[in-house]
Amino acid sequence: MIKIIIERRIMPGLEDEYEQAAREAMRVSLGVRGFVGGETLVELGHTDRRLMITKWRDLRAWKEWHASEERAMAMQRILPLLTEDETIRIYEPGY
Repeated sequence: MIKIIIERRIMPGLEDEYEQAAREAMRVSLGVRGFVGGETLVELGHTDRRLMITKWRDLRAWKEWHASEERAMAMQRILPLLTEDETIRIYEPGY
């Protein structure tokens, strides 16, 4: 099991539009093989900052989703709403 941490900064005033686009992207990912679950957090005091934590069966499943046409289409709605490129970090359980 791995966790993917995605950080995003949203253009001021576009938070509601972002939320709709992000919910749609999460809805699409629910049917993806290897997707286990996820959550989105808003940084306290900074409504323009989002942290997404998603759980995947393995790195291969994440890479397939990350390179998929479905994610590319979902990101077409999200990317114009961001002030900078998203940051993606991949974590695995400690041993």
